[in-house]
Amino acid sequence: MKESVTTYLEGQIVEEDVEFTFVELCRASGASEEQLTMWISEGAFEPQGPRPEEWRFSGAALRRVRTAHRLARDLEINAPGIALALDLLDEIDTLRARSGRSYGRTA
Repeated sequence: MKESVTTYLEGQIVEEDVEFTFVELCRASGASEEQLTMWISEGAFEPQGPRPEEWRFSGAALRRVRTAHRLARDLEINAPGIALALDLLDEIDTLRARSGRSYGRTA
């Protein structure tokens, strides 16, 4: 007799024009304030605003911070490595989008 397994996925849809404060972004992503501060200092994220109390982040930053948090937690990557990994993932996305436009996508 074959045993069946049910998998549930959970997600949130966040529009890119939504803004998060520093604290809100930490809460939504699961990252600590210390982690996010280190990633910002390494250039992985560029908040809008002159001071941490005034920093604002776009909805797109939430996906990046969650990715950074998973990389730090699961692979134990340090802050400079997180910045590099995010840059490389962005480059991969750009190349995929460019090749998709040039050659068309196949299903």
